[in-house]
Amino acid sequence: MKPAPKEDPRLTRFTRICLALPEATRQPMGSHAGFLVRKKTFAYFQNNHHGDGIVGINCKVLPGDNTALIASDPARFYMPAYIGPKGWVGLRLDVGKVDWEEVEELVTHSYRLVAPKSLVAGLGGVDA
Repeated sequence: MKPAPKEDPRLTRFTRICLALPEATRQPMGSHAGFLVRKKTFAYFQNNHHGDGIVGINCKVLPGDNTALIASDPARFYMPAYIGPKGWVGLRLDVGKVDWEEVEELVTHSYRLVAPKSLVAGLGGVDA
């Protein structure tokens, strides 16, 4: 019997960031994963989604922030298929050194946009 393939270390680290948020859960999807709070998705990990060759994360952002982020650094930020026009942005994890603080900031902001206000209030800081 072959051992199970090792999980991508970027997915492992991303999972730790996401699951640190209140009531967050992980939904495995092959080499991808979705992260939810009370059945609402706040983040995705994508690995070669539909053959695009990108390993990245997708997070919800405020209206217009996705195009602003992409314009500011198109080598790292991208418009994810299907969900990009609905207010999501992609951040590549396969180019250069990953800034995990930036990843955590994007995830937390996305969570604040999606999660119920009662859970967001428990995070402290400013609401989305």
